[in-house]
Amino acid sequence: MEATNEKKALFNWKLHITALLIVIICEMIGSKTLNTPVGAIVLLPMIYAIAFGIVAGLPKIKLLSNEDQTDSNSVLAIAVLVLLAKVGTTAGPTFFKILNSGLALILQEFGNVGTAFLAIPVGVALGLKREVIGGAHSISRDTNLALVSEIYGMDSPEGRGVLGVYLYGSLFGTIIVGILTSVVASWGLFSVEALSMATGVGSTGFTAAGTASLINLYPDKEQVILAFSAASSLLTGFDAVYISLFIGLPLSRWIYKVSYKIKYKADPEPEVRKGMES
Repeated sequence: MEATNEKKALFNWKLHITALLIVIICEMIGSKTLNTPVGAIVLLPMIYAIAFGIVAGLPKIKLLSNEDQTDSNSVLAIAVLVLLAKVGTTAGPTFFKILNSGLALILQEFGNVGTAFLAIPVGVALGLKREVIGGAHSISRDTNLALVSEIYGMDSPEGRGVLGVYLYGSLFGTIIVGILTSVVASWGLFSVEALSMATGVGSTGFTAAGTASLINLYPDKEQVILAFSAASSLLTGFDAVYISLFIGLPLSRWIYKVSYKIKYKADPEPEVRKGMES
């Protein structure tokens, strides 16, 4: 059934043409950087694309029907496979470079796993269910979106969770990272190198916002900032897959189970992975 839906979606030309036009318009607008007193805010084409996509799906606009939007979800599952291939081609050639790199760069991805300890208990307390596993096992960027999609599918609660946080991060994440980078840098507690490494979180938008803020503060160290940020992003793109798969997701499932039992005094609903549906 799922394969039939994906095949049908592939021939929805109205959907493809609409997406292509949105991409062309957004790329023509390009990236824009707004320098503010609290930091640099980077507006990327992805942000415009999300906004245009929301408008195209509004009932009053009637550009995309509910059926078209359902088809777009099926196409997303195919697009994620391309994203997984991209992650693999980036990680493979750099494997030995990563082994020879500093331990701090390699282990920094563990910091992203820390989101689960705060976000999952809060999410369960607010009434969320398995969505918090997908949305809070890491920072929900490209790698995490692809991983959750492959394990659970985008129609699952976990898939909806990671996609929701991904979209929210795309809209507001660059603004938050840009401001937060400036604020933390102003404390004077960390070196420029450490701050540059911290901007490489595995998201192009987040990294661009963080480095723009640092360069604005330390224009004389631009090359150092770009070098450490690029190295950090490269390594994060590699180890994010494995840390999320072997540590982030199992840890998130355990925290969710404990948090659920504390609130509801019962075991959570069973996990359903992709291909397990009856």
